[in-house]
Amino acid sequence: MVKKRNTQSRQSSNRTSSREESGAATLKDILSDEVLGKLKAQAKEIKAADAARQEEARRIAEEKKKAEQKKLDNNFEYLLENSKLDWHKYK
Repeated sequence: MVKKRNTQSRQSSNRTSSREESGAATLKDILSDEVLGKLKAQAKEIKAADAARQEEARRIAEEKKKAEQKKLDNNFEYLLENSKLDWHKYK
């Protein structure tokens, strides 16, 4: 077990040293400005489409809720069951 731990620590130290030697080049540094701009624009479009889809889903759910409430407001049995029976307040 001890030998395994030592080899694992050596391997992890070798990995970090190889990253330092490569100059830690990031993807942003490697890609050209044109490609990077296209990717950013595509990300914005995806976010906007997702926000629009969520807004549409919220709007549809709100319309369904309003339609259900309108249907219940026309139902006398529902109104009678959910009304307060304390009529002394309204005299």
